[in-house]
Amino acid sequence: MTDLRTLYPPIQPYETGMLDVGDGHSVYWERCGTKGAKPAVFLHSGPGGTASEDHRRQWNPDKYDIMLFDQRGCGRSTPHASTEANTTWHLVADIEKLRALMGVERWQVFGGSWGSTLSLAYAEAHPERVTELVLRGIFTFREEEIDWFYRSGVPKMFPDAYEKFLAPIPQDRRGEDPLEVYHDLLTSDDKETQLAAAQAFALWEGTVVKLLPDADVTETFSGGHFALAFSRIEHHYMRHRGWLREGQLLTEARKIADIPGVIVHGRYDMPCPLKNAWDLKAAWPKGDLKIVEGAGHSYDEPGILSELVTATDRFAAG
Repeated sequence: MTDLRTLYPPIQPYETGMLDVGDGHSVYWERCGTKGAKPAVFLHSGPGGTASEDHRRQWNPDKYDIMLFDQRGCGRSTPHASTEANTTWHLVADIEKLRALMGVERWQVFGGSWGSTLSLAYAEAHPERVTELVLRGIFTFREEEIDWFYRSGVPKMFPDAYEKFLAPIPQDRRGEDPLEVYHDLLTSDDKETQLAAAQAFALWEGTVVKLLPDADVTETFSGGHFALAFSRIEHHYMRHRGWLREGQLLTEARKIADIPGVIVHGRYDMPCPLKNAWDLKAAWPKGDLKIVEGAGHSYDEPGILSELVTATDRFAAG
């Protein structure tokens, strides 16, 4: 059960809007906390996820001015579930547009899971804009990480859930790479085929992100509106390897060598094994690695939440 005591009390945005970022996309954004306080930006997970009310609560609202937004095609951004002009580098450019909109020169960058990937890509592209990095559940898009989640590792730990993941795939295509088959399913002209595939694809992740089963999480992931954006966009990014060269985020970590930060990772993180965080720490010595025992992948597991809030408190104090 989520230990909400480690979070700050619920807060409402003091400003919201839609930003036209070009290519037919508009992204929803909101600002919370105290205007003019220490700036921070939250990069949600997925790809294909959304920013939530509880995500706002990982910072002291008296000491931070927090920008949250739904990435292209996600949540309240439009057009919903669109993969057109939707790549890592489009999102990096969007983050810069949001920074300019906020009117700040530098800010704290906070992201988990896919959000950690995007945080690293942004920080390596614009190190002069980042005061600190707070990262959770590290994923760097190396081929071994994709293989672990969809083919070789997690399926052996969750064969029952993986069977449901494979269910939409026709029997005569079961020997093919599931990501390639899912491409055909998620882009099918038949909306029922597309939705069934989206729900199965999303449910796979929703089942394995927590240390213990969580019915609320699996229900959210299998909901039609969320599942369609989550699955279409996540699959789009996985199939294109995040538009990153193999190992790029680690080999270019030298660009963030002077940026302080915290890496929070659950010992039993299934989608993103601890080795990902270990390798990042080796490439980025200023990243303070916090291994959380008895925790899986999600930000809202008690030990992980505690470390994340401790990190934002630490950086608020200077």
